[in-house]
Amino acid sequence: MVKVKTYPYDSADYLTSQEAIVVYVEDAFETQDAAFIALALGVAVRAKGMTEVPRKTGLSRESLCKALSAEGNPEFATILKVMKALDLKIAATAA
Repeated sequence: MVKVKTYPYDSADYLTSQEAIVVYVEDAFETQDAAFIALALGVAVRAKGMTEVPRKTGLSRESLCKALSAEGNPEFATILKVMKALDLKIAATAA
């Protein structure tokens, strides 16, 4: 039997630029899946820095982790604060 060594994968490790974060979050919004969008924002927060974003949002690290987890259900105000902390904005377009 051949043993295969695996490594943990974290999308946040690959979001190394603002452009990458923008594309990642845009793709999440295109799914129109609220849970996936929240999760993607959580990944972007980890990529940006779990110290910087809580400071900018005024929310604790723990509450951000909980709200932006797979089981989280963040308030829209939280989403707006996180988007602003990530230097992103929400824009409406015609479907």
